[in-house]
Amino acid sequence: MNHAEAYEKLISHSKETAYVGSAMALLGWDERTHIPEKGHAHRAGQLVTLARIHHKMATDPIIGELLPVVEGSELTLDKLAVEAVNIREWRRAYDRSVKIPERLAVELTRAAAEGQAAWEKARPANDWDTFRPYLERIVELKREQADALGYEVEPYDPLLDGYEQGETARDLEPIFETLRAALVDLLQRIQGSGRQPDSSVIRGNFPASAQAAFATDVAQAMGYDLKAGRLDVSAHPFTSGIGPGDVRITTRFGEDSFRECFFSVIHEAGHGMYHQGLPLDHWGAPFCRPISLGVNESQSRMWENLIARSRGFWRFFYPRAQALFQDLKGVGLEDFLFAVNEVKPSLIRTEADEVTYNLHVLLRFELEVMLLRRELTVADLPDAWNERMSRYLGLTPPDYTDGVMQDVHWSSGSIGYFPTYTLGNIYSAQFLAQANRELGDVQEMLSRGEFVGLLGWLRERIHSQGSRYLPRDLVHVITGEDRNPQYLISYLNRKYGELYGLGG
Repeated sequence: MNHAEAYEKLISHSKETAYVGSAMALLGWDERTHIPEKGHAHRAGQLVTLARIHHKMATDPIIGELLPVVEGSELTLDKLAVEAVNIREWRRAYDRSVKIPERLAVELTRAAAEGQAAWEKARPANDWDTFRPYLERIVELKREQADALGYEVEPYDPLLDGYEQGETARDLEPIFETLRAALVDLLQRIQGSGRQPDSSVIRGNFPASAQAAFATDVAQAMGYDLKAGRLDVSAHPFTSGIGPGDVRITTRFGEDSFRECFFSVIHEAGHGMYHQGLPLDHWGAPFCRPISLGVNESQSRMWENLIARSRGFWRFFYPRAQALFQDLKGVGLEDFLFAVNEVKPSLIRTEADEVTYNLHVLLRFELEVMLLRRELTVADLPDAWNERMSRYLGLTPPDYTDGVMQDVHWSSGSIGYFPTYTLGNIYSAQFLAQANRELGDVQEMLSRGEFVGLLGWLRERIHSQGSRYLPRDLVHVITGEDRNPQYLISYLNRKYGELYGLGG
């Protein structure tokens, strides 16, 4: 068999495997949105069966036979060509998959399905004791997965690498420490400024139907295609890229506040636009995938914070919001802007402001590393969580619901995921700084309701590139330098220095 024939067989196999993964994604979306309460046990069985099929396809010996035929062939001469990228990513995925026994792959899927269902019932009931055995099972399986994948230094590294290719805990620690020091300093200066917004202006009566209509209109204006997506409600907002023409987002509502629903929709729309902008004519092959969760997160965090909390953005959209929400009619733009950008340590990560958000992430990163090292048990997790919350943010959760049980990630087995949020914040500030250099003043564009230029830039530079570049290489190609937390630090100091009158 020649390399061209081998490549076509790999493409065909890859697409068939992707269809199974897409079916699993659809079942997972339904489990978190519309499934009847009594349907979870059956859904777990469906997902386990598909996980077994998917694992067999991902570890099919034919892949191991075909890859050597295409590796080193003329298809790989240009390392950035579509064919070379697919071959590179097939090799990576195959080598990771064959290290995981089918039993472990199936058990991980079962534990995630059961754990998530248990979390959705236990969290609102503040029932840690019921949920804990599920999490203990998940953590033990993730430790087994790390051992199976192998690592040089940290058992955490192979799990992190699954979300952010090429990253290690040791590489992230100095970046996170630089960021932590800057954030703590800025937070202390803000708290000492004596200036506070009137946050009551964004609390009141904000009907869910009106919130959904406004947030959907804004997301569409930014570029999220509702003909290729939809908005639903879930316990924890998320985005699911089912396939071409089907990228779904969710939110949750709090009718006494404007902030929670709106910014969740914009965040998820940022993810959605990335998925909709991928090179879909290559769907089913690795090239048509986000290269990492950090890059993916850079899109959601950019739209949610750097764009949708900015003055230019609200110069355009605020009159529309005032026309729709009675409780905003007497609130001035500057007072509204200050309120939606209020810096106030809070218990909930998804509701955290830009200054304190990454402290929430660093807390979770540290606990995950300790769990994988076996330096921390799941039973001791609530106390460890509360101690760090007190040390980093000056708050102690009153219960499990708003403490250790608040995130869906651990219940679904997504250990290693959290650092990608902070990487996404770092990337987003660096990317937007480059966009301003190339496009001109982005804020002026936003104030006129012009999003095509920015979205087009993101589509060309990031979305359409799929998995061509590894994350750090992509940052370097776009900005000419390695990832640099100083862009985020400078942005935060400039923005919040102005809002809180910090000077300097």
